[in-house]
Order: sequence, then C-alpha cells, then structure tokens
Amino acid sequence: MARVAVQLTNFTAGELSPRLDGRNDLAKYASGCKTLQNMVVYPHGSAARRPGTTFVREVKDSTKKTRLIPFEFSTTQTYILEFGNQYIRFYKDSGIILSGGSPYEISTPYLEADLPNLKYAQSADVMYICHPNYEPRKLSRTGHTSWTLTTVAFDHGPMLDHNITTTTFNASHTGVGTTSTITASSTTGINNNTGFQSTDVGRFIHIHGSSGLLKITSVTSTTVVVGTVLHDLGSSATTTDWSLGAWSGTTGYPSCVSFYEQRLVFAGTTTQPQTLFFSKSGDYENFDENYHGTVADDDAITYTIASNQVNAIRFLSATRTLIVGTVGGEFSVSGGGTDDPVTPTNILIKKQSNHGCANLDAIPVGNVTLFLQRAKRKIRELAYNFDVDGYVAPDMTILAEHISESGINQMSYQQEPNQIIWCVREDGRLVGLTYQREQQVVAWHQHIFGGAFGAGIAVCESIATIPTDDKEYQTWVIIKRTINGSTKRYVEYINTFDFTETDNTTFNFLDSSLSYSGASTTTISGLSHLEGQTVSVLADGSTHPDRVVSSGSITLARPSTKVKVGLSYTSLLQTMRIDAGAQNGTSQAKTKRIFNISLRLFETVGVEVGSNLSNMESIPFRSSATPMDQAIPAFTGDKEIEFRGNYETDGFIYVRQTQPLPLTILSLYPELVTND
Repeated sequence: MARVAVQLTNFTAGELSPRLDGRNDLAKYASGCKTLQNMVVYPHGSAARRPGTTFVREVKDSTKKTRLIPFEFSTTQTYILEFGNQYIRFYKDSGIILSGGSPYEISTPYLEADLPNLKYAQSADVMYICHPNYEPRKLSRTGHTSWTLTTVAFDHGPMLDHNITTTTFNASHTGVGTTSTITASSTTGINNNTGFQSTDVGRFIHIHGSSGLLKITSVTSTTVVVGTVLHDLGSSATTTDWSLGAWSGTTGYPSCVSFYEQRLVFAGTTTQPQTLFFSKSGDYENFDENYHGTVADDDAITYTIASNQVNAIRFLSATRTLIVGTVGGEFSVSGGGTDDPVTPTNILIKKQSNHGCANLDAIPVGNVTLFLQRAKRKIRELAYNFDVDGYVAPDMTILAEHISESGINQMSYQQEPNQIIWCVREDGRLVGLTYQREQQVVAWHQHIFGGAFGAGIAVCESIATIPTDDKEYQTWVIIKRTINGSTKRYVEYINTFDFTETDNTTFNFLDSSLSYSGASTTTISGLSHLEGQTVSVLADGSTHPDRVVSSGSITLARPSTKVKVGLSYTSLLQTMRIDAGAQNGTSQAKTKRIFNISLRLFETVGVEVGSNLSNMESIPFRSSATPMDQAIPAFTGDKEIEFRGNYETDGFIYVRQTQPLPLTILSLYPELVTND
C-alpha cells in the first residue's frame, strides 16, 4: 500500500462541472471543488463562509415581483431603488427612506411584467430609463425625499429617413408655441402607407428645412394631425420636405441606453432593432442631425448596423470603445482610429464575434465586458486581444456549465472587496463568480438563502450592488419565502465581509436577520417578519438553541445583551476526488482510505469534516483556557483530526458549517493509504 500526504492549497477554480470528474489531468482540478455552497472564494485562494443577510423591509406588494436597481449620485450618496408595479421606493444607509413615517415613493407607468426589460444609464443625479413600450424617461434626484420621474423632453428627436414620395404636408401655423394642424395629401409614405395612427401622439414631425419641428398632440384622421410647434416651421407652404420621428408608440421606443464620449446613446426600437441613435456631443437630449445643413463633428448620429440577419440590439456597454451586443453577435463602435472620437463622418462599427446576447445589460469589469449569451447559459468575457487585433469572447462557464443550469436573468458586480459577479438564476438560486483575471482566478460558487418557499428553497428574485461609505460595496437582494403560510418578498442586504473576526458578537452568519444590543434581556421582539419560523440565535457571541418566533418575539434561555436572530443556512465545501500518487501510478479509481487530515483555518469557530454528510466529525475549538461562560474566540491555525473515512474509491472530503459562526478554509492536508 502507498502511504501519501496530499496538499490542497487553494480553491481558486471554484465549483467545477460534474463532467470534469474524470479530468484529474486538468491544471485546475486540484484547486477545484465538487460542491461550493454558501462559500465565497477569495482571490488569495481561501474559501470563506458567505456573510448572512440583514432584513430591511417587505416590498410594497408581496404578491408581485419587484426589481432592485442601483442609483449612484456620488461616491458617498448611493441608493437602492425598489421598482414595483407602477411605483419606486428608495433605500439608503441600509434602510428605507421614510416621509411622514411611511416609505417615500413615487409613481411610474411600468407594470410588473415590464420590470425585467428596463434598461438604464446614469449621469450624476439623473438616470435615463428606457423600455421598448414606453417613452424614455429620466429619474431626477434633488434630495432624499425629492425624486421625479418625467418623460424626456427632447429638444430634437431622431428622425426617420426624409420623405421621398410625392406626399405633401401643409401646416396651418408656423410660429414657436402655436398649435398647428398638419394636413397630408395622402397616406403614402406614412407608417407603411397606412397614414397617421393614434399611437403617433407624442411623435415629432420635421418639416421645411433644417430646424422646423412639431410634436403631435392629437390625431384627427389618417391624413390630419394637430401638434405644437417646437421650432419655427419657416413656411406654411405645401412641401414634400418632411420626415417623421423615429420613436413613437407606432414604431416603438429604444430598448437600450448608455453614455459614450459625451453623448447619450439609445438603440433598438421595435421597427429599427439594429439602429443606434447618438445625441449631439455634450447635449444629451438633442438628436438633431442638422439635416440640410453642414454636418459638424458634434452633430447627432443615426447608424443602422448592416448584417445578413436581423441583429436586434440587446445592450450597450461603454469601455475603450462602445460595445454593442445584439441577438446575432457583438460589435464595437469607434471613430476609426484608436483615439479618434466618434463623429457623423468617421463612425466605424465592426463585428467582433458571433455569439449573440441575451436581453440583459452587460457588466463592464476593468477593460473587459462580461455579457450573457443568447440562451442565458453562458457568460462570456469580451476583451481586446492584440494577437488577433480584435475582440475575443471566451466562455467563463466552460469549467462549470452546470452553474447556470436553469438560465440567468440578472447580474450585478460587487467590486469590493473580492470582485464578485453575482447572478440570479431562473430557479431562484444565487450564483457568484469570483473574478480576477490578472491572477487567473475564475471561481464559481452557489448560494442558497435561509428559509423556504413552499416545499423548495428560498427564491432570490433580484440583486443590485452599490458602493457605500465604508469602502465596501453592498449587495442587496429580494428574497421570496413562505412565512407563516403566506408568500413574502423581503428586501435584504448581504452583510459586509469581516476581515477581523475578533469580536464574536459581530458575527453575521444568519439570513433575514435582525440584531439587538442593549440591556440584558431574555425577550427579543420585533421579529414579526419571521413569524412562525424556526430561527437560529447568536447570544453574546455564543450559539444558542433554536427558537420558534411567536407573536413576533422569542424567549432566550439566558439573559443576553447582544443578540442576532435569523434563518440558518449551511455552508459546504466538497473537494474533488483526491488525486494522490500510488506505487504503480495514480490513486484515481483505486481503493483508498483517508485516515488523517489537517485543516489550516483562518478566524474560524465550529466546523465539521468528514467523508460524507452523514458521517461528519465536529472539530473542538474550546480549550481549557477558555471560561465556560465566555464565547469561543475565533481560531487561526491548524486543526488535526482523525478522519472517519472508510476504504473507498472516491476519497471526497466534506467541510461543513451549520452554526452562525465564521469559517475560512486556507488549505487541507489529508493523509491516505492507497491499495494498489
């Protein structure tokens, strides 16, 4: 028999696909895990327990889906917006903003079904929001309880191609601010020859030269409309010199928006799914292309991507160039030269790859763009490659294709402290990707929140991340659970990563939790959001027997001054099959037994290890030097334990934490014998 000591020094490959179980020749095999649940991989290589979540508020209407969107006014004033069915609520400083004792909110036109397709771009205290079924709107902030959502009053909207038919327009009035009746000689050339429609209300008409502009306020017939003159029409004479606005209820509104080189860029209407609309430089709400005039570099631009198939635009991402993601491929927009700004005369759009994108905004990370492929199963990393002088988009899920099994519907980027891409799956699981390409760290991990929805797991429905004053980004979630027989949707945030777990009373490893700090007490109230639930308790830094919430409170077994109450969750790390040597080659598929293991831990209390989940050994942490009436301090160092493994061919190692206590695994050092 071969007697071998193995070292598992890092977990930077994250959770690997079951299809890689036989690929022990893969370089990342030894640093990968078969299961990584409620654990986060650090770029340094360790795997640590995910912090729990803090309960903030139930959404306005738990019967309907809601969505979280971040709003960053400045580096110190950031908000989370709760978009629900025709309303927005606002969160700041880990709580909801109140006005007169009630949650402050404003109304919106967006219905529950519209929320997944909202796209947005923000500049200072103004956020532009678009949806293909609604006029573009802007959300403006002037104070914590002073927000307005209005339709964008474009100075000059983008127009369709100018009329080339014999149809003429005649205006009854021409002066700015007057009400003018526009009469067309026929319906030819208007809305595919059908004439004016009721959905044209709000649409622009460009008439007579470079500046004449009118906005339709009512439709009288298929050949007659009434509107307000915005720019002097110059003449009331009958003319064939006219064009209709590109955006309307008839043609659809933009579905994507971004800022790029001092321009506001919209893209992808219903009738022009491949078209980009650039505003005038430095004038975000002016899309005047200076028709009939001398085109200047700062004029607005309308550009339609030419391709062999309909490539509906799905996202815009501003990096070193403007990345345009479409259903059929990915394009880059530039000014021709490397450093040339985009102008109406030099704009250049090149196709970079043919993967196709899902209808979800991409995430710019450093100098790359991460986007979701069309089938919602693969996240690709679009990055410039000097060897090919273009962009390449490798698959970030190639080693863990199972991680997105049910499809992904939302993504968020937590830049600090660990650079994690959070992804919400269709089945309600949250998956994370620790991503530091320069250190070759691409590690996936799965997260299941405490509690349950029906007979299944608690469902994560939305996620958003904002920077905070304490220099760590804060990730917010909406979790759907069954509470006391009813469906509840709660807004919660994932607690910050504590890098100095020296104070046991600050441990945050419970979900939907609340904290108490004050005089010694045995009664903890204010828990109505967990009514009827079995909750875990951390009392003065020590574990406490579980309790059931009744009438919004629990009774402790001992008086405590600092208490945390919430739903428990299990953190689990399962290694790949041990790949150790043997007398005649590999130990894979041979009968083996792990008889001893050393765990190198960092600031950890309470952990189990074993060969399977039904045969786990608890590692002791309390020493004779620790008084029995005090919490066990977090331990850093090596823990050696006899392993309860039998002779088998697999050689898995499980490390589990079920208590509301920290766990960070730096490395594992198993010893085993292999039967040749």
